[in-house]
Amino acid sequence: MPEKTAKTWDPAVVRTWLERRVVAARADQVVAERGGYEFQDDCDKATAEEMVCALMLKGRTTPDTQEVLSTALRALLDRDEYLWRGVYNDTRFDRHVRSYVKRLIKMTKTNDGFDKVAHYQ
Repeated sequence: MPEKTAKTWDPAVVRTWLERRVVAARADQVVAERGGYEFQDDCDKATAEEMVCALMLKGRTTPDTQEVLSTALRALLDRDEYLWRGVYNDTRFDRHVRSYVKRLIKMTKTNDGFDKVAHYQ
């Protein structure tokens, strides 16, 4: 049985993925805002995704290597609380941020999923 070869880390692909997730999250927020009260959780989830991806694109946390991105994500996970604009429920938002960061940590560790740039995942 042939073994899978490990993909090489491509910072341009990861950066593109993060940029597109920010755009998709903002679009999801607009849809959720138009949906009214029952879609506030969806809006908080999209806001959490936007925040995490935007923070990973800023300054020195750019995803040049797996180690740099992983370290930045773990530092974000270690925060006590998260502040961002347009949040309806702080507790749910914090939970969404933590789950999204954990998802990105897993993606970074396996270097899998960054090639999927479709809006809906």
